[in-house]
Amino acid sequence: MLTIIQSPSKYIQGAGALEKVGKYALMLANSYLVVADSFVMNLTQATLEKSFQISSVQAYFEIFRGECCKKEINRLGEILKRHGCKGVVGVGGGKALDTAKAIAFYNKVPVIIVPTAASNDAPTSALSVIYTEDGAFEEYLMYPSNPDMVIMDSTIVANAPLRLLISGMGDALSTYFEARACYEARAVSMAGGQSTLAALNLARLCYETLLEEGLKAKAAVEAGVAIKAVDNIIEANTYLSGIGFESSGLAGAHAIHNGLTVLEECHTMLHGEKVAFGTLAQLVLENAKQEELETVLDFCVQIGLPVTLDQIGIQDNDDLKGKIMKVAKASCAKDDTIHNMPFEVTEDQVYAAIMATDRIGHKWLKNYNIVL
Repeated sequence: MLTIIQSPSKYIQGAGALEKVGKYALMLANSYLVVADSFVMNLTQATLEKSFQISSVQAYFEIFRGECCKKEINRLGEILKRHGCKGVVGVGGGKALDTAKAIAFYNKVPVIIVPTAASNDAPTSALSVIYTEDGAFEEYLMYPSNPDMVIMDSTIVANAPLRLLISGMGDALSTYFEARACYEARAVSMAGGQSTLAALNLARLCYETLLEEGLKAKAAVEAGVAIKAVDNIIEANTYLSGIGFESSGLAGAHAIHNGLTVLEECHTMLHGEKVAFGTLAQLVLENAKQEELETVLDFCVQIGLPVTLDQIGIQDNDDLKGKIMKVAKASCAKDDTIHNMPFEVTEDQVYAAIMATDRIGHKWLKNYNIVL
């Protein structure tokens, strides 16, 4: 089988990058539909309008209603057609960006992705996660190419809520472990081939950057200051994790995340928070070395990522076994990425791994004198 690596045509990161969106957009088209939720629109519209005007680019702004579902994709696609737009700019978080990619795909126009937080690795990828209108995972929508551009304004990202940056670290945390599993299994990646050494090593660099820079970046954002560690974590959460996961593959951690979406009580949790717990569960599932498991547990607790079920909203009650079996069943769906693990995985094994991870997490929190 061929090895394949893929990435956006351009990745641009730095302070004040939002002011240059018009300059880069003009390279692809002269009119765009700009999609963002109401909060992000209020934050960025004035800067974007000025940037587009300077570059003589026509822009139409439309509010994203919050869910990356087929109904919303179709609604915004009709608005794009009505205005005759030749491209799409998605601004904001993961679901808005995934929706922008879907609109561009169905209408055969270029797409520029402008994240306002480093909350997950979706921006660089050639896929969207499609949900039902109620917020449950439905499917992955795969594209023939990655976004034409990803533009990260590090000043805006660093000033986003800290929880989003931490969630991004949770998503990025899974990248190396899933890439390693896929490499060992010789699994087919999201790019359509086996992992290259470059992709695997970008995934490893992502993990090493999290361990080296994560706590420093968290402290800086808490203090309202910018240091080099923040820039490095933005790159790790977005570019390193994005290329690493897409060109190496997803495995247990994201499958368990997808399983967790079937429980309504998990819907308030961010993607990366659920993926972080899924990463721990994958390590337990594959019987990873104790030192490695402890390193990841320490990182999660220090950064503020969940290590127990109750931290992701699932309470220990009489119905717990039934709920976790539902999660395990959904995690093992026929086409989900759990089957990229280098061994056969059953629903009972996933159930056992989740329950064991929860107990390990509770014991580990006691090392920090944290009682839930």
